[in-house]
Amino acid sequence: MNKNTPRVKTGLDTLCGNPPEYLKGMRLGLLANPASITSRFVHAKDVLSRLFPGRVCALFSPQHGFFAEKQDNMIESGHFRDPDLNIPVFSLYSETRVPTADMFDPIDTLVIDIQDVGTRVYTFIYTISYCLETAAKLGRSVVILDRPNPVGGLQVEGNILEEACASFVGRYPIPMRHGMTIGEITAYINTTQKIGCDLTVIPMQGWTRDMYWQETGLVWIPPSPNLPTPLSAMVYPGQVIFEGTNLSEGRGTTLPFEQFGAPYVDTRTLIQAVKDRLKGIVLRPLCFQPTSGKWQNQTCKGVQIHIMDRDEYKPYLCSLILLQEIMRTHPNGFQFKAPPYEYEFERLPMDLILGSRNLRKNIEKMNDPVELEKAWQRPLQEFRQESQDFYIYK
Repeated sequence: MNKNTPRVKTGLDTLCGNPPEYLKGMRLGLLANPASITSRFVHAKDVLSRLFPGRVCALFSPQHGFFAEKQDNMIESGHFRDPDLNIPVFSLYSETRVPTADMFDPIDTLVIDIQDVGTRVYTFIYTISYCLETAAKLGRSVVILDRPNPVGGLQVEGNILEEACASFVGRYPIPMRHGMTIGEITAYINTTQKIGCDLTVIPMQGWTRDMYWQETGLVWIPPSPNLPTPLSAMVYPGQVIFEGTNLSEGRGTTLPFEQFGAPYVDTRTLIQAVKDRLKGIVLRPLCFQPTSGKWQNQTCKGVQIHIMDRDEYKPYLCSLILLQEIMRTHPNGFQFKAPPYEYEFERLPMDLILGSRNLRKNIEKMNDPVELEKAWQRPLQEFRQESQDFYIYK
């Protein structure tokens, strides 16, 4: 193997080497963004238009836009025409999150090449789920080009989402960290939610469940603006909960999700309170000044998370402990974020992110997150067993 050859071939790379016969003659759509590239940095749009000349008839984009240029939640991207192929680009984060029949009218098959990050609240899997529903209703087929779960396929963590907290940041009863690839979880959703879409997954080659992104040999292209590195993806399953608070989760800085804080935080008190409770990480005190988002242009006192042992580190549990400790030690500064959040205008954002109103109430009551974690182990194990039926990579 050439030293520059990645250990893992994505579904897109697999398709390049062996274009499926069943796609020939089809009118193709493509759901993609800037991370939809081969190991040689060729975009999926260009791959498909080269392999199937004149057959790519529409493009689709998820949250953050086709170019992943939109920074935050509820910042919509518009529709436009692709200047190279002269075809429509339909935004699925615009006036609608659900593809319409008109959008699917030009296509027979939707090809999806999207980099997921293995976390329940990341909206790409719900955009895909809406595409499955529309495709099933209209008799279209869907092909998923599989990509790695950047935080591995072994660790599964968190409470199962409750139906009352379903939203665009959690449509289905899955845990915060689901341990599946984009192809696996799409197949899981298609079957367990009885969508019944004609679905094909083109698998990767060389990926194993113990791999984090760093082992794949692939170059990380940010799937969204605030996950700039594999490290930001590793902390995201926990640190995303701070989106539901008045703490800065690091948006508007060079270390989104890796660092968090607010002007009111007493960093020394926080670190002292949790230093023996967080496994696999070190908290480094710092100050930062966001250029956008919460506390814009104000100095925030906080910490950066340094992962020392990724096998011991439980991002969701660690962030729940940190959240509760800030609530305990900063009652006059801390607040939950008020709606709206991801097009929900009444329910508390934190409930939607946690997927549980009861969990939020237990955190407020100062019930120990370690004990709360024990309570969700049985449903978590049930999810793990059910989801394993859809594992492509044993």
